[in-house]
Amino acid sequence: MEKKELIEKASAHLQLLCVEIGERRVGSEENRRATAYAEKVLKALGWETDTTELSVIDWHTDGATLSCNGQGFEVLSSHYSLGCSVTDKLVAINKVEQLETTNIQEKIVLLHGEIAAQQIAPKNFPFWNPEEHQHLTALLEKGNPKALVCATERNAATAGGVYPFPLFEDGDFDIPSVYMKDTEGEKLLTCAGETVTLVSQATRIPETAFNVIGRNSSRKKERIVITAHIDSKIGTPGAIDNGTGVTILLLLAELLKDFSGDHPIELVVLNGEDYYGAPGQVKYIEQNEGRFSDILLNINIDGAGYKEGISCFSPFGLSDDMLDALHEILWDSPELVEGLPWFQGDHSVFLQQGCPAIAVSSQWFIEHMETQELTHTSKDNLGVVNFERVAECALGIAAFIGKL
Repeated sequence: MEKKELIEKASAHLQLLCVEIGERRVGSEENRRATAYAEKVLKALGWETDTTELSVIDWHTDGATLSCNGQGFEVLSSHYSLGCSVTDKLVAINKVEQLETTNIQEKIVLLHGEIAAQQIAPKNFPFWNPEEHQHLTALLEKGNPKALVCATERNAATAGGVYPFPLFEDGDFDIPSVYMKDTEGEKLLTCAGETVTLVSQATRIPETAFNVIGRNSSRKKERIVITAHIDSKIGTPGAIDNGTGVTILLLLAELLKDFSGDHPIELVVLNGEDYYGAPGQVKYIEQNEGRFSDILLNINIDGAGYKEGISCFSPFGLSDDMLDALHEILWDSPELVEGLPWFQGDHSVFLQQGCPAIAVSSQWFIEHMETQELTHTSKDNLGVVNFERVAECALGIAAFIGKL
């Protein structure tokens, strides 16, 4: 297929995913429309498809308010938090050591400064959960406050480009919480020890979501698994994160539909990389228990197609033969380069299971991961996408698979 035709197809896929559908938070109708679309495309191209239903929660808020002595403060409901309507004394905490020695029972707690510096891992998140985060969560649950007010700065490394960011984004954490800018938190500090009233009109909604898998063969030889997550964060159309990844996967469905190499291909649309419980990833691991040794290689696509710079393929644990094949493709494709290692994506699921992997992304994005202000925001729209880069990634992956 000509590159020009691939660019046109990429544009059409992205227009549907990121404009017509838009935000694809897990549990939403838009998310289900997106997975149904991916399944339809795979089926139309002759791939054998399999969908797996996931039990998840959707979430909605009608906003939040916070007041003290007649003064209002700007707050937002923390994503996936329970709602609340509470009035009590405000206690300010800025360090874990202070939390360990302060009585917060039935109080409203302002978390600010050092203790609110980075987004806290969801309590049941299976792939990354530092001990200090577990300790903080346990202290709060033991302390039993009425609600939390979290004042946060920027932290692209753990929360993307969002400012302020919800310190807790966790449907398994049942202390109601809201969040605000750190500058607003400084104003609220003057109310420490005073009575405040907090209302958060947030609701959790039991729902369903789906993984979609396309297979081109039932052969038992080691398979090549290509992955991209279809979900987006709340409040973003998720173009780079990760409409482009799904689009490249759908382009590969067309480029590889007649592939007859030794290794069967598995195209996996995962649901939950940007969601607190990673349900699609957890389900895929369960379904492949004892079978990860059957995987020759994972190729995960996330953050590809950014308008600035070129694309990068980051290898992890490749055999010498696979690395040689990759280098041949990169040598012949000046728009593709070997990328720096990074682990904030679904390839880590496979690395933790002992599988080699290649992470496909944008060089600019990887080099600016800890400073960018794009992902998880409304700025992540089609205006930041270079459709030519999207097509080049699909062609590069297809050529690499051909060499295997």
